[in-house]
Amino acid sequence: MQFKTKSKRKVLINITSLIDVLFLLLIFFMVSSTFLEQPGIKLELPHAQSAAVVEQKEFTLFVDKDGVLFLNSQEVSNETLEDKLTEVLPEMTDGALILKADQQVSHGIVVKVMDAAKKSGVKKLVIGTKVDE
Repeated sequence: MQFKTKSKRKVLINITSLIDVLFLLLIFFMVSSTFLEQPGIKLELPHAQSAAVVEQKEFTLFVDKDGVLFLNSQEVSNETLEDKLTEVLPEMTDGALILKADQQVSHGIVVKVMDAAKKSGVKKLVIGTKVDE
């Protein structure tokens, strides 16, 4: 007597719908998550592939290593900086100010200067750096 052997069926798990659900959950959590924002000063710095020396009539604010401020060649105190910048703002092309601070100046002084520039109405603040050759 010969018995019929049943062929074993291979068990297949269709995971296509599972992947779809996981992607939907991932998108849901990415969209609904909250991001922490920290207050800061918005800067629009120019992008350049190469540096070129161009003669411009711009206002440059220098901060030396002792924290003394110079607007072009005129010394300005911390208290009168905002008023002086407001005074010369109409003469600035595009409301742009170049900030050149010494490497030894503390970060706090530079942030205070940047904040005073923003309060006085300066539209563009360009950070001056030295190009390594």
